[in-house]
Amino acid sequence: MQSWAGERPAIRLGILGLGAMGTEIMASAVTLPDFAVVCAYDVSPAAVDRARTRHPDVSFAASAQEVVESSSVDAVYIATPPMFHTEAAIAAMRAGKAVFCEKPLAISLADGRRMVAAAAEWGVAAAVNFALSDRNAVLHLERSLAEGEVGEVRGIEVRLSFPRWPRDFQADAAWLAGRDQGGLVREVLSHFVYLTDRLLGPLDPVEVGVDFPLADPHASEVAARGFLRAGGVPVYVSAFSGVAGPELYEWILWGTRRSYLLRNWGELLASEGGEWKTVHLTQPRGSETTRLSLFADAVRGGNPRYLADFATALRVQEVVEAFHHTNVVRQRCEPSR
Repeated sequence: MQSWAGERPAIRLGILGLGAMGTEIMASAVTLPDFAVVCAYDVSPAAVDRARTRHPDVSFAASAQEVVESSSVDAVYIATPPMFHTEAAIAAMRAGKAVFCEKPLAISLADGRRMVAAAAEWGVAAAVNFALSDRNAVLHLERSLAEGEVGEVRGIEVRLSFPRWPRDFQADAAWLAGRDQGGLVREVLSHFVYLTDRLLGPLDPVEVGVDFPLADPHASEVAARGFLRAGGVPVYVSAFSGVAGPELYEWILWGTRRSYLLRNWGELLASEGGEWKTVHLTQPRGSETTRLSLFADAVRGGNPRYLADFATALRVQEVVEAFHHTNVVRQRCEPSR
């Protein structure tokens, strides 16, 4: 295992998965002095060819195992479909490598717990890439809550809608349309579960569930509904896909002094009793690049608070999987006519 005490050599990064996120992380990592992207792998030859054209200096491995076992790799970024996260992450950590993983952590709670245990056993940096973890709007919300500007938090609402699923930029990721590891709850709602956990504490699902299309027994959910509590605060979830309307991401915090609306990942609005007004944020927005820099700090022994560790991601996964495995009967939608 590489010792980083007192040193700042480039962290040699291996990448597993060259879809939308893997491609974006590679493009960011090659611009950062903290990293040297040394190898990558994807099961799709077309994805490899596209990445090789953009990054001719990167080596492309013949297998995922070759990346995680390579003595030339210090850290592994995992952007494969979720069903492959567990074995890849555990193999990398066992080989002494730090791991930066896409969410969800895993698709079964047993696998998620194995990943948390492996990170503790091998003592390596292990983090999950939640897009809101270092977002400037989230840092503003955190400060506002800490300074009492919100007053009493009366509730949280999460509203999501998608005219198409998967979304256009992920159209090639067929697994996102499947029930086993895809769907809007795992892929998108998980970010807002993380945000609520971060600001108000762990969530307790009270009554949650999803609706599946009757016409396709393998398709992911078309709706999700939920009532949860976070530290006693009620949390309401309403999410739909395949609906006529705009693509929408809204997280609302209702406070007695000030309420906030986080819209479309980075637009923050506030109300003190009247219309929503834009909050003008002066800090950097937060991005894949800034989260990679936080991960580099973790690899070198730091403890960046704006980066989610595996234990946090497991709490999120427990909530997400409750939607799929609740004892409440899940309705099935009739096909549209």
